[in-house]
Amino acid sequence: MSSVQESDGIDTVFLDIGGVMYSDRRYRESLRKALRELGGGFSDEEFDAEYVACRRDQAGSFRRRLTERFLGDASRSHDVERVASKHWRYQSDDLYPDVKPALEQLSKRYRLGVLANQPSSVRSALERDGIARFFEMWGVSEDLGLSKPDPRLFEHALSAAGSVPGRTAMVGDRLDYDMVPAGEAGIRTVWLLRGEAPDEPSEEQLRIPDAVIGDLYELPGALETL
Repeated sequence: MSSVQESDGIDTVFLDIGGVMYSDRRYRESLRKALRELGGGFSDEEFDAEYVACRRDQAGSFRRRLTERFLGDASRSHDVERVASKHWRYQSDDLYPDVKPALEQLSKRYRLGVLANQPSSVRSALERDGIARFFEMWGVSEDLGLSKPDPRLFEHALSAAGSVPGRTAMVGDRLDYDMVPAGEAGIRTVWLLRGEAPDEPSEEQLRIPDAVIGDLYELPGALETL
């Protein structure tokens, strides 16, 4: 057993990808384009307002809500996903500047993994940008046929890592897809306020995770408190 596993406190950390390591801007724009290609008629201002409302409410699939709002039928969200997938891939300049320094520091103390609703191809972006090497565990939804907030994805992550829930942390930008299901699995939670997190979270929302941070530079210190 490694010295990390023998230490007190957190020894394993899972991170989301979109909003945590890479900006969500290209995904957001791909949804805008897909909805228009499928017949949605709306202004940029209307789309932006609904997207902000999705971030504020933290209550289920953004894609389904946007599909219902602009196409009038949430069941078409799979069509939106299919069309949107043609328009987005993470580029190197989508990687947040704090990611590599944070991973360098974290990897000296913790076992790291990814836990994300992403296509299998996302791994190539992490390899291209020199950060795949930091991750020992890979929980990517398309690989596993499971998507957050399905509790089985979190159970799989714990099993694959061979980690104890109370000594494992999840870092994500969503309450409903990351913090709540991870917490229900006994995993400690760190909410990163960027990506799909609200600009001004409520006091009630802020009480849900175990820790709240504004960027990944703050993550090492937050993990120390868990």
